[in-house]
Amino acid sequence: MQHLKDTFKHKGKRKQLILELAGMGVKDQRILDAFDAVPRHYFLDTAFEDQAYSNMAFQIGAGQTISHPYTVAFQTELLEIQKGDKVLEIGTGSGFQTSILCELGAKVFSIERQSELLSSKHVIHFLNYSPKLFFGDGYKGSPLNAPFDKILVTCGAPEIPQELLKQLKVDGIMVIPVGEGKEQKMLKIMKQSETSFTKEEFGTFKFVPMLERTVNNKK
Repeated sequence: MQHLKDTFKHKGKRKQLILELAGMGVKDQRILDAFDAVPRHYFLDTAFEDQAYSNMAFQIGAGQTISHPYTVAFQTELLEIQKGDKVLEIGTGSGFQTSILCELGAKVFSIERQSELLSSKHVIHFLNYSPKLFFGDGYKGSPLNAPFDKILVTCGAPEIPQELLKQLKVDGIMVIPVGEGKEQKMLKIMKQSETSFTKEEFGTFKFVPMLERTVNNKK
């Protein structure tokens, strides 16, 4: 991990990004502090290092992306993370969002369908975070580790996976982008009881699609 250097230049660019995020409406200071603590350039190919603190998405391999910083901050704010929350993340991707959740004090369980992306764990561990990382089907969640206080889906789902709703605690929150096309509606779902939920919509975003269920997982 010799290449993981965090210079004054990087730190300065992070400060600029944080000011930009605050200007775009991110209010939770803990999230802005987490963006300061987690060097985004660690999660990108060195070729993109100079652009790491622009508010842009980047390809990270396997047809996946590292989300816009604003999207990461926005989803995280909707989750209302409290220290000690047990969080299920669907789509580890680069590991940047995972690290932000860890920095906020969450106990993170993160599932990734693309095995080649699980290399992100080296950067996560370099930063001294210890989420539980799994290779698996996001539609199934992680029943063995359920229930969860919060569930975050970082890819576009065609519909709300019922299995994930079952794994959410009563009074828990799930944040998920839902839609079949190129754009998704950001939903915040709150579980009122085992059978009742409230749902709020928070604008339109673009995510890579949540990978379809494996054949043996079809109902």
